[in-house]
Amino acid sequence: MQFTLTDNIVFIAYCLLIIGVGLWVSRDKKGESKNTEDYFLASKSLPWWAIGASLIASNISAEQFIGMSGSGFAIGMGIAGYELMAAITLILVAKFFLPIFIKEKIFTMPQFLERRFDNRVRTSLAVFWIFLYVFVNLTSILYLGALALETIMGVPLVYGIIALALFSGVYSIYGGLKAVAWTDVIQVIFLIGGGLITTYLALDAVGANNGMWDGFTALLSKAPEKFDMILDSNHPAYEHLPGISVLIGGMWIANLSYWGCNQYIIQRALAAKNIQEGQKGIVFAGFLKVILPLIVVVPGIAAFALQADLGKADEAYPWLLSTFVPEGLKGLAFAALIAAVVSSLSSMINSISTIFTLDLYKQFADQEASEGKLVTVGRLASVVALIIAIVVAPQLATLDQAFQFIQKYTGYVSPGIVVIFLFGLFWKKATANGALATAIASIPISFMVDNVLFKGMPFIDQMGINFLVLSLIMIVISKVEKSAEAKGFNIDTTLFKTSKGFNVTSIALFGAVAAIYTLWW
Repeated sequence: MQFTLTDNIVFIAYCLLIIGVGLWVSRDKKGESKNTEDYFLASKSLPWWAIGASLIASNISAEQFIGMSGSGFAIGMGIAGYELMAAITLILVAKFFLPIFIKEKIFTMPQFLERRFDNRVRTSLAVFWIFLYVFVNLTSILYLGALALETIMGVPLVYGIIALALFSGVYSIYGGLKAVAWTDVIQVIFLIGGGLITTYLALDAVGANNGMWDGFTALLSKAPEKFDMILDSNHPAYEHLPGISVLIGGMWIANLSYWGCNQYIIQRALAAKNIQEGQKGIVFAGFLKVILPLIVVVPGIAAFALQADLGKADEAYPWLLSTFVPEGLKGLAFAALIAAVVSSLSSMINSISTIFTLDLYKQFADQEASEGKLVTVGRLASVVALIIAIVVAPQLATLDQAFQFIQKYTGYVSPGIVVIFLFGLFWKKATANGALATAIASIPISFMVDNVLFKGMPFIDQMGINFLVLSLIMIVISKVEKSAEAKGFNIDTTLFKTSKGFNVTSIALFGAVAAIYTLWW
């Protein structure tokens, strides 16, 4: 894709804007320095719209723009189930998970596990999450983002990895979550605005230059087979989206793990001014998730209807950018793609430093560390994590299907994490040994189900089976330990009462998702 001078000016202006805003909001007040609440939880001052924007900016990365558009080209709207089911999951997280997290005044997910179970569970999962975030999530975001740079602009992979790491690190390491969250507000504007430009131009082309609405109508008639939300068992993509299981099966496990038990995501809501702002922010993110298929899936279907000559499906979005986006707007559309990558990187860096500093360093290296020293350790941890990711990320190019490998590996542990959190939150008799056994058994059981017991079964369905087996382990061990004292929370049902505004918007969000599934069942 050829960039003109105008495109380069637009893109450079975007980069300078993000770095400038990130450094500006990170500045210390005269005579003051950051403490851990400032650095890791943005001084607990985020309003709802910043929380919602940051959640989406952190969630969307190159794999959505490139990968989901490719899936839209190959499969169709069915792949949007990931976005739509996430919107419903967010309602549940806001109503039932967040109130307990905020009531307990926690900074990290491992800290919550210690308060509910014991230090063994906290430490084991803190170590696990550090390794997962550094060697899987951070490296994959860097790799896939740099791969997008290489595919679209011809930037060599290694240079792209280094450039993205420096761009995201220059403000997020210094400013912490406050810099990440407030730049995410700008990032999500670029992400959605630039993404919608590409969608508009693609649909306009499908509709013979008669506008977006006519283009969408034409798309429905030219590619009706791409608008099946629930796939039949004879569909080639059934193994990835196994029919009704998308609505009632293992996808719930993946979504609850990602949106409800994940430091990388929930940290934004923990930084809310209060519980009401946090809940409104999460529901706002849910509405943005409903819009996202228009930005990341529909363009791929449009490329299919336009009979794009592609070597592989994942080339759909780059093809649209190079074919239909005019001078000046290419810089903006490309900024949207980079915004998705950089915001995800910044969020991941911050979460890694938070867990390392508060759950490992403070516990085992220096329990009396000052607030200033903990912030410094957090910054150093971020630098080290980025260096490791820069070194490891190019190695992902040797994998045949890097993204699918990453998703499957993460899915091996999601059922166990969901079991530990669900039982820990809502069953007082769940014990620390039960939680530890569940954590240890997660990967072996997932491996057995995948490779021996139910080989060939769709992976989403396998996750559902893993969840049931691990739940049984938790229940049996907790019941056997009759003498053990469970540290269950005393939860008053009034904790789950929500405002009228929250209830109305949640119903509207649920209705929007139901309408989409009803329309294209």
